[in-house]
Amino acid sequence: MVRIILLWVVTSHCFSQGNFPHAQAHSHNDYEHALPLWNALLNGFVSVEADVHLTDGRLLVSHNRPKHDTPTLQQLYLSPLDSLLTRYGDSIYPNYSGTFYLMIDCKTEAESTYRAIQKELARYESFRCTASHCPVKIFISGNRSVETMIREGYQGIALDGRPNDLNKGISSDLMPVISDHYSNWSLWKGRTEPEADDLERIRELAQRVHAEGKKLRLWAIPDNELAWSALLDAGVDLINTDRLEALHLFLTKRGL
Repeated sequence: MVRIILLWVVTSHCFSQGNFPHAQAHSHNDYEHALPLWNALLNGFVSVEADVHLTDGRLLVSHNRPKHDTPTLQQLYLSPLDSLLTRYGDSIYPNYSGTFYLMIDCKTEAESTYRAIQKELARYESFRCTASHCPVKIFISGNRSVETMIREGYQGIALDGRPNDLNKGISSDLMPVISDHYSNWSLWKGRTEPEADDLERIRELAQRVHAEGKKLRLWAIPDNELAWSALLDAGVDLINTDRLEALHLFLTKRGL
């Protein structure tokens, strides 16, 4: 309860000052920050990433093998988000009508982890998306139960796609984001201004992704302002970063 009140106080103060959410900001391994979710919200992020292990029937948030006191997905993300939706009237941020993305990176067996997530989310009516409004979009990465989820269709949990998932007729409801390792698309290190063709393959990929109404995210990018600017210009929609405050300041300067 204390954590929920803290989230409300800080985000209310921050955004009452005109510091609006950044639709391009994705918090990589968000749970590794001092205050998971809280730090992302303070800096206006609309997308966060949590690694999850299904252990003894519990969904534990950790990059490596979890310990006995590892916090759960419910504790770090689901319960706080549900409380914010209640407080702000079906929105994560005050007076914000956009979608907030929670990416769950499954580290354990795909099918059983998906079913456990499905069961857990059934407790949260507030996360349900309609044709006109989706306050929180939850999508699964890592070990994905792709065949099952495509066969069953979108039921409130989506998939983090890969470039080879394009042109397969998968809707943006079921697959809202296409993600891949940056080095698969460019060798530019982000240390000097890119040459004309350094990001050409990324621009072409972004066009294909956008043609299907999906967003593009690349991970393991050069995590600095020069790269953020170049990737945004190339059509990348979600900037994957560990530097939350720095990206917030950068996007604010750009008016994004």
